[in-house]
Amino acid sequence: MKAMIMAAGLGIRLHPYTHYRPKPLFPVLGKPLIRHTIAQLRRNGFESMIVNAHHLREQFVPLLKSEPNLYLQLEDRVLGTGGGLRLALSELGKGPVLIVNGDLYHNLDLGDIVRRHRASGAQISLVVHDHQRFQNVMINARNEIVGIRGFTPEGLSSGENRLTAFTGIQVVESDLLRGIPAGEFYDIIDLYISLIKAGGRIVVLPVSNHFWIDMGTPADYLALHRELLAGGLPTLELEDGLVSQGQYFGPRVKLGHKVRFSDWVSIGADVVIGDRSVIARSVVWDGAVIPAGSLIEDKIVVR
Repeated sequence: MKAMIMAAGLGIRLHPYTHYRPKPLFPVLGKPLIRHTIAQLRRNGFESMIVNAHHLREQFVPLLKSEPNLYLQLEDRVLGTGGGLRLALSELGKGPVLIVNGDLYHNLDLGDIVRRHRASGAQISLVVHDHQRFQNVMINARNEIVGIRGFTPEGLSSGENRLTAFTGIQVVESDLLRGIPAGEFYDIIDLYISLIKAGGRIVVLPVSNHFWIDMGTPADYLALHRELLAGGLPTLELEDGLVSQGQYFGPRVKLGHKVRFSDWVSIGADVVIGDRSVIARSVVWDGAVIPAGSLIEDKIVVR
């Protein structure tokens, strides 16, 4: 099975933090988010994968160069989801491709998603769930998409259908991507709208009773750490560091005198924290220096 991680976005909603790192490389318990995603894909049976990168793309190279069977597609301009997939077509090969947004943290069985897609007989399957914040996919009683992102065909009765939310995970038959213009910006949703207009069939694969966060805003990033550290959720494996009483500490952290931590915290590697500092409900990135007497609450500290 093949997968593609979409990691080329600008991360505008996470400014100013994405001035320092692209969103998929934000640390989650000391480990870049994309490394969690890759590990999950491998556990779920995906032998090869593609990652596309644009914003601060040079940061991906040292991180991923040693990953086996991973092709890193560096894009020198913004191509959109569809344009990035079209550029990767020669690497994707034939058959179904699992496509995962690079800003997700979840515990879904991705191998099972592909199996459900194959059983559906559809060319495209979008994984959906009930999430009030993101409800913009309209489906009918047969779990087929009839409208998406504000588009609904004329004469469609909303009473016969219902809204659901796209998880950022989908499966697409690679041959379908040949219809996307090569070398141009293209939003994959435009392809889906064209298919719906033409009477094509796009199905949804509903999921429930799972953990899922779209790490799109600073509040979402902090909420992810809160759930992992204080919410009792099982975490993916750590590369370094330790978790104790709802708090993560990376290696070689240097603490001054009378430093206090409150609630959950995530402290990266080589962080230096000055005397009498108090840190609560915050994420501190690798190498940051916290001056003595600091009070840090509900914050992301990058340096």
